[in-house]
Amino acid sequence: MAARTGSIHQPGHAERPAEQAARDVALFTLLYGCGLRISEALALDVRDAPLPGNQAALRVLGKGGKERLVPVLPAVREAVAAYLHERGDAPPEAPLFRGARGARLSPTVAERCMQHYRRLAGLPEHATPHALRHSFATHLLGGGADLRAIQELLGHASLSTTQRYTKVDAAALLETWRRAHPRAG
Repeated sequence: MAARTGSIHQPGHAERPAEQAARDVALFTLLYGCGLRISEALALDVRDAPLPGNQAALRVLGKGGKERLVPVLPAVREAVAAYLHERGDAPPEAPLFRGARGARLSPTVAERCMQHYRRLAGLPEHATPHALRHSFATHLLGGGADLRAIQELLGHASLSTTQRYTKVDAAALLETWRRAHPRAG
């Protein structure tokens, strides 16, 4: 399949090639949808790509070489498939996320891309690739997930690290309880 040559235009900004825009959507969807570290996502090869029709968990190599399996949402699979469609044929051993020159995308470039989209959307400066990982954890906790399960999904060796990720959400839950509980007074 050949890569398309279209581009995405954002008013007031230079056009971004369709492949780059699709790559960014796939990367940021993967970071939030699976709770990955930026280094974990950028280390993936094409053969690792979670695609529609394959329900297998994503095998991720985390800190210290620790391997874990992460479930993948259909929206993540679709975003990765759309990116690969824009990208065109690639050998299985090629980096999944590549930069403009074809090499593995660097974390610095990924952060600059996030900064670009953050500014377009008017989001605060703390909206970073790592903040997507925090959001993954806090949204799971807010939805009732077990803290130990979140620890496993994030690949944290220590539960205290996971608790730090979810501290903001715990504070929000406490405030909701204080406002709603008749005896919180």
